[in-house]
Amino acid sequence: MIIGVLKETQEGDNRVAITPKIAQQLIEKGFEIKVEEDAGANSSYKNSDYSKAGAHIRSKEDLFNNTDILIKINPFDNKELEKLKKGQIIIAQLFHKSHPHDMEIIAGQEATAFSMDAMPRISRAQDMDVLSSQNNLAGYKAVIKGAYEMTKIFPLMMTAAGTISPARVLVYGVGVAGLQAIATAKRLGAIVEATDIRTETKEQAESLGAKFIMVDNNGEESENGYAKVASEDYARRQKEAVNKSLFKADLVITTAMVPGRTSPILITEEQVSQMQNGAVIIDLAAAQGGNCEISVMNKTIIKYGVKIIGTTIAPQSVSTNASDLYAKNTFNYLVHLTDGNKFKWDLEDQITDETLIVLNGKIRQNGKKP
Repeated sequence: MIIGVLKETQEGDNRVAITPKIAQQLIEKGFEIKVEEDAGANSSYKNSDYSKAGAHIRSKEDLFNNTDILIKINPFDNKELEKLKKGQIIIAQLFHKSHPHDMEIIAGQEATAFSMDAMPRISRAQDMDVLSSQNNLAGYKAVIKGAYEMTKIFPLMMTAAGTISPARVLVYGVGVAGLQAIATAKRLGAIVEATDIRTETKEQAESLGAKFIMVDNNGEESENGYAKVASEDYARRQKEAVNKSLFKADLVITTAMVPGRTSPILITEEQVSQMQNGAVIIDLAAAQGGNCEISVMNKTIIKYGVKIIGTTIAPQSVSTNASDLYAKNTFNYLVHLTDGNKFKWDLEDQITDETLIVLNGKIRQNGKKP
């Protein structure tokens, strides 16, 4: 079968779904690889790197017309979806619950779609889980970005001129991104606090040196490994519990997202108005609406003396590492889905069942057979 690797078109995303090393490994598995020209350029992979690996550099049109499988990271736009051929297979982060119309277009083209972001949180799927691999880098990068934007340093520093107190960092959401943010901020010498609707994350946060801000939780635990939407009562109690820390924080990093839904508002404009002058908020959930009421995707807004940076969980600015990890996830996923280089279509398998969204023009309901 022929795999086509498309160049990312989403603004600011410099990653590529398949790196030259993984392209070579797929070729060794019996696949033929075609790569859109300059698909890896922004991740420091040249066309010649792919050619040396045995892949063919082709135009975007050629990929749509002459491949069996099309792979990218971000959702296909409408123009791309309308170019799909009957029987063609696409693999990407489709965010299908938030984009039902896209699934209808795919079905109308009689194509098949797998969604990488629908990977179940089970041990067998860990090496295919792009949300974990990418969020890890995002948590690290959020702290580095915050350190650059702050007007203070992170560590305690004792000098002849006086003592500099350590920075205070508050992390909302103790998932993969949040845990990495905690670890990175601690290594840089900050005082770190964290909060999460999932009380089972308390031990993880504390193991990395953060103080966990406990909120009385009436059974609002995780759902299949993911955070779920909090009740209004819980949201109110969380605000009351974290306000003291929020108003003293130098850097706040928010990572809370619920699959298929708008990101929950965790920091209101009224709360921002009470934060200390010069504080920085890095909102990693801005692509899904944002955890801060003021944040806007790809914008830096300064209000009440607070700098609010709306960004995404996707770590585009470390695109080489991000591409390496995403490509390995995709390789493992393709190995799971295929026998030799042919699809197995094992719909009794949980990984296949939950990630297969459209099958031969039929939209599957909640990962189940049509």
